[in-house]
Amino acid sequence: MKALVFAAGLGTRLRPLTDSCPKALVDVAGTPALGRVLRKLDECGVTDVVVNVHHFADMVERYLSDSKPDGMNINISDERACLLDTGGGLLAARRWLDSTDNEPILIHNSDIMTDFPIREMEHAHKASGADATLLTSARESSRGLLYDAGGQMRGWINNRTGEVRPGGVDPLQLTCRSFGGVHIVSPSLFDPLAEYASRHGRVFSITPFYIDYCRKLDIRQYEPEGEYRWFDIGRPDTLRKAQEWLKCEK
Repeated sequence: MKALVFAAGLGTRLRPLTDSCPKALVDVAGTPALGRVLRKLDECGVTDVVVNVHHFADMVERYLSDSKPDGMNINISDERACLLDTGGGLLAARRWLDSTDNEPILIHNSDIMTDFPIREMEHAHKASGADATLLTSARESSRGLLYDAGGQMRGWINNRTGEVRPGGVDPLQLTCRSFGGVHIVSPSLFDPLAEYASRHGRVFSITPFYIDYCRKLDIRQYEPEGEYRWFDIGRPDTLRKAQEWLKCEK
């Protein structure tokens, strides 16, 4: 399994920390967030990784040069000129991630700290033959993804306004889940991504893509069976919670 780590974000919610440091290198209990994600990938045997860069890109590149795990091959997807968002960022990294043998691709936000077993998610993805498998949970969110009883994505809902997409979806017949910033995709996703970009431009989030294509592609949810920890460190309060958890784990 190859991997793409999103490390290009501006981290505006963490200012003033991110006024002089990229969000990916924010300290989390003694280790930069990106370093923790790369360590997790290394522990589960991932050796080929792409990291995208934009905000303080030089700092991220220096960190990777000095601190990447031994034996890990890292390619830089340079977004200095234009931040491409998650969908555009994945498409821009295609040349390193695409494969003819359908090797799965793990996508992991650098601001997500979690300890769920990635290999179990990979096994579920391969067994289902899905185009994409998304880490989901029942945590509360203003917006959620809608899944049927078989775990296939059928749409999206704004829980505040009641707006549903695509049109005609009945949320009362589906289960609402929050996306956890970790997903595994198959190379089969790249052509639809390119088609979407041809109509919407090269800068786009992957979530609207999933919503628009959930009737054409096999997009599934994955929820770990056992207990696990999950933190989005993009806000000061959640960063503190992640730091407290990781300090206790030492």
